[in-house]
Amino acid sequence: MNLIPQKEPFVMVDTLVNYTETTLEASFIVPESAVFSYEGYFLEGGIIEHMAQSVALHTGYAYFLRNEDPPTGYIGAINEVEIAFLPRVGDKLESKVEILQEFNGITLVNIQTFVSGKYLARAKMKTVIAT
Repeated sequence: MNLIPQKEPFVMVDTLVNYTETTLEASFIVPESAVFSYEGYFLEGGIIEHMAQSVALHTGYAYFLRNEDPPTGYIGAINEVEIAFLPRVGDKLESKVEILQEFNGITLVNIQTFVSGKYLARAKMKTVIAT
């Protein structure tokens, strides 16, 4: 909770699984109370927000390692989004973030998300740290 700027009920990551300077693995078990849950499913906006927060988690953890507060950031662009299916409440989303480029507060990433090892979604995303 201290690694990302989002607060409940808008938190869409709950576990940092693995971190390197250029990668991150994060997960999220979809609660019934999730903002983007509807009739037992987790909607597209929630999947994309989970992906964006996984990127924010990478940045926040990097700042944590330097004993600095995590910055606020924004989605600058989303490209090549593909969502194969909608996960159900209770499913565990597992995302893999690959940092392609980072410069001057702008980060370009590839993200892939899985549920129980099954491909769920992918996107390219550009995030921007607020100044």
